[in-house]
Amino acid sequence: MAPVGTPTGATAYLAPDGFLEPLLQELGEVRGVHGRLVLADGPARPAAWAQNVWYDPVTIPVPSIKQGAKALRSIQRNWAPYAVAHHRRTQLIQDNLPHVSAKPVVFFTPPPTAPLGSWMLLDENTILAAPRCSSPFVNGEVPFVEDKSTPPNRAYLKLWEAFTLIGHTPEPGELCLDLGASPGGWTWVLQTCGARVVAVDKAPLDPRIAALPKVTQRQESAFGLDPKALGPVDWLCCDVICYPARLLSMVRRWLEAGTARNFVCTLKFQAETDHETARAFAAIPGSRLVHLSQNKHELTWMLVR
Repeated sequence: MAPVGTPTGATAYLAPDGFLEPLLQELGEVRGVHGRLVLADGPARPAAWAQNVWYDPVTIPVPSIKQGAKALRSIQRNWAPYAVAHHRRTQLIQDNLPHVSAKPVVFFTPPPTAPLGSWMLLDENTILAAPRCSSPFVNGEVPFVEDKSTPPNRAYLKLWEAFTLIGHTPEPGELCLDLGASPGGWTWVLQTCGARVVAVDKAPLDPRIAALPKVTQRQESAFGLDPKALGPVDWLCCDVICYPARLLSMVRRWLEAGTARNFVCTLKFQAETDHETARAFAAIPGSRLVHLSQNKHELTWMLVR
């Protein structure tokens, strides 16, 4: 059977909602922009600000709705649409494809393993489609069945998403360090995994979180900690509010000390995106730098060993 579609020789990158500009700055020269989807020549390049990457997209002529759906089905089963224009036509084509469940994820549940392609209408008669993408979730967005009563803030969703992408959580009995812990959303997540947690922040934890078993609170600066004085740590998790360059200096101290095994850290940007520091984080061997769907003007750096 002849291949379906014409290769574009490009890669497509879907920016998080509201963060197209950082992605364009990160990618440099691009071929075109379709809403939040950026098409850039050549194979995939590092792009932390891409919520989903479409590998090797092709263009497919669409003489009719049914023929468009048939062409996509001939490539594979599961497809998720991204609509910039032609919303009605997009929906009609998608309605002729097998249903893809997008139910909210229950934390601790493994991510989907079935391939999920992405597609959009470039114009009324042309589909852009990529059968292979970087995320198994629709448009890279990870919805959760939320706990709206226990955590003291919504920051816990970032750590839920990070562990979902990593593929595992801290084990019962492991020691976790939560830097910038107040009011305790991340501490709560780590404690629910069965881990022991040392929560560090100048501000106090929510009393309900501080009272949880296996939680120790230290009201002091995360930047004043001596990595060697604390001893081995299984997970260093940091959601502290600071300039990314200062976070990088602290992370490098911990890496040089060799006392922390795994890291999950949030880079929080101020008015401007500090791409130089982001590249320095991304260059740390074995690590990943991503924009979680739960992030705002932030990136999450993960190193799991």
